[in-house]
Amino acid sequence: MDTKTEMTVVPPKGLPQQVRARLLDLIKSGDLGPEGKLPTERALADKFGVGRRFVRQALDALEAEGLVWRKQGKGTFVGQPADPMGDLAAKITGETNALEVMEARLCIEPELAALCAERALPEEVARLRMLAQRQWEATDAQAMELWDGSLHRLIAQCARNRPLLTAYAMLDKIRSNPAWVRLRAKSRTGTSLKVTHSEHTAIIDAIAAGHADAARIAMHDHLETRFAALQDELAAQQVR
Repeated sequence: MDTKTEMTVVPPKGLPQQVRARLLDLIKSGDLGPEGKLPTERALADKFGVGRRFVRQALDALEAEGLVWRKQGKGTFVGQPADPMGDLAAKITGETNALEVMEARLCIEPELAALCAERALPEEVARLRMLAQRQWEATDAQAMELWDGSLHRLIAQCARNRPLLTAYAMLDKIRSNPAWVRLRAKSRTGTSLKVTHSEHTAIIDAIAAGHADAARIAMHDHLETRFAALQDELAAQQVR
């Protein structure tokens, strides 16, 4: 990839946020290096006409959201680091279905939400609210999936329980199956998106208040809603 592209100067107001927006545009464009590698901080600073400090702040935000990851001495890459469970996840994907994955999520994610309510830091709660708002404001299925996944992933991380996080990571890997991503997109409607935003808000409010039981129930209710939507979409596909 040629990183010597024409400089596009970012206006001074809200620089970190605007640099972050430009980085998201770059990620969505797919104009990246091998394995989704982003240009260096210096190259990005030159491209956007800003100081490296603003690029670093924007990358920090994207990393916190689970959208990029860094490897010491190698650079910054889009998505999540290579997962040693990948081969196992691929095998399981071929032996299961979207509804079984939802059943597994119902067993794990409510407990992750409860632990998150006990352990999340204020700045992590703020990021959860930001991710929920990003999904609400998303205008296409790809962006909705991106922000929804980032929100649930951050809840899992904030639970700070390594075995549960490993189990969640496996499910997250399995549910990235392209056919199931399309199924989830088709199951979303204008009304269901409003419900999802309301349910996400209820989950985050319970986490912010430190109410583990309320967070557990809110997450369970949310996943049950999505489970029913997937069942309805699959039933509709049978009669088409």
